Amino acid sequence: MMQKRVLTSVWAIGAVIALASCAIEPGSSASTQPSMAGGGFHTADTAAGNYMAGRFALDAHDLPAAAAFLRAAASEDPDQIEVLQRAHLALAANGQLDEATDIAERLLRFDSDASTAAVLVVEQQAKRGKWPMAEERVQSLPKRGLNMLLIPLVVAWSEMGQGHTDKALAALETLNADGHQTALYEFHAALICDLAGRNPEAERHYRAALAADGGDALRTVEAASAFFRRTGAPDAAKEIVDHFRQDHPDLLLVDFNATARPIDSPRAGLAEAFFALASTLRQTGAEDLALIFLRLTLDLEPHFALAQVMTGDTLHDLGRLNAAIEVYNDIDSKNPAHWVAQLRIAGDYNALDRLDDAIHTLEQASAARPDRPEALITEGDLLRRHERWTDSIAAYDRALAVIGTPRREDWAVLYARGVAESSANQWPRAEADFNQALQLEPDQPDVLNYLGYSWVEKGTNVDQASHMIEKALSKRPTDGFIVDSLGWVYFRTGKYDKAVTQLERAVELAPDDATINSHLGDALAAVGRVDEARFQWNRALVFKPDDQLKAELNKKLHEGFTPPTPIKVDSKDSAAQ
Repeated sequence: MMQKRVLTSVWAIGAVIALASCAIEPGSSASTQPSMAGGGFHTADTAAGNYMAGRFALDAHDLPAAAAFLRAAASEDPDQIEVLQRAHLALAANGQLDEATDIAERLLRFDSDASTAAVLVVEQQAKRGKWPMAEERVQSLPKRGLNMLLIPLVVAWSEMGQGHTDKALAALETLNADGHQTALYEFHAALICDLAGRNPEAERHYRAALAADGGDALRTVEAASAFFRRTGAPDAAKEIVDHFRQDHPDLLLVDFNATARPIDSPRAGLAEAFFALASTLRQTGAEDLALIFLRLTLDLEPHFALAQVMTGDTLHDLGRLNAAIEVYNDIDSKNPAHWVAQLRIAGDYNALDRLDDAIHTLEQASAARPDRPEALITEGDLLRRHERWTDSIAAYDRALAVIGTPRREDWAVLYARGVAESSANQWPRAEADFNQALQLEPDQPDVLNYLGYSWVEKGTNVDQASHMIEKALSKRPTDGFIVDSLGWVYFRTGKYDKAVTQLERAVELAPDDATINSHLGDALAAVGRVDEARFQWNRALVFKPDDQLKAELNKKLHEGFTPPTPIKVDSKDSAAQ
């Protein structure tokens, strides 16, 4: 069967994973549901009512509603610990840090170990330059869990805020005690030495950070390469960037030609620490808490572009698409991350059923960077998913014109255009694209399956098609769509018993696909199992078939079914024999 889950997107934007200063060893599906009450919140008459509404909103990641209801509950019942706990979290996640900190200070009177509440207070103290108070507060936290990373980082940058470089470096030492956080330790030691003007020590720590396990993250490469350019070692900077680009050739999030310190103050250093912790929390799936650390990061450094991207990504993952768009749009247009964020915005517009806005955004992005194909590829993907085949083909045509001679990784663009062309009844063009995709990536199972299935449907090259489908299945033996294709080869060549066996397995692997259920019904009818066939055809109707398949299913149910004349296959060793 032609893969229905065909390439949701053929180009993956450089994702914000391992963007933080290092890859810290770690200790929901998006919803487009609108905000509760359309953003106009009518709080309840009682603290209990507001608390329950706030909990419900918080569980649904409706952050504005959760913040409004829980703030009201905390105002009405200021000594209820459970209310204070949820209220300060909701307000912080929604970016209302002043109000969140007020409630956090109240909570700390009852629970001095409330770590997130303490971090909110620490951030506000540091923001105001009250470094000794920030250090004292964080030192009082229990030394467990995430605090084992948080405490030394905050203490180190608090010491830097007081002008104590040696004490800052000493505070970091606990990160390196067991060797599990070497990259984190080395990177922040490098930043501290760099900020203090201790260039030989900074160079040693930067090199150690890059060499550590997980240390070659984007943020480390950005800071280290800037350091070497700034200190008269451009060849070393180029070597670092070139090595990074071997694994990330198309990453566009940062300017690798910069020379300025990315961390130019203790405040920026603390923001970097919060960003690293947010990255760790995202990697462990703690999106809600990660969002709070990202809010703290941006409160200290509002134009920290990578943190803005990660905040937008986190809001997207939590289903807050409009909020994500706002954050992406707030990125400085001169920053490379702004262009990447526009592609994310287009995806969110599409998820909000605002396709025209998505296409407009992508056209603007394409005009801003006519040398880059990604915006046009994304446009082609969105249009294809909306079955606007001709428009999709035109977008892919423009993208491939920018690409010029396709490279190996461009097989996906050719494949996606081929799918659109096939759907638009432009088979000669589609066939050429599929074949070119296979020249670039000969064993790609999606292309092998799609082209092979198409040939079988058209009754041409059936021998070659069956081999291609077998090859695809060897790469993905549990892919129900490819198993369906092999079963369909058997059916079209008159091997009905084999077809039933394969198609029953395909339905087990992909039980909710209308086409696969229809195919099994056809094979069952061909071997005389008519009642079972009718069951499968009726089942296929449940899974929202397209109009053409729906009409075919109804015709079979009302008029019966006669299998088509089997296709002849010459080769005796093909899958159909």
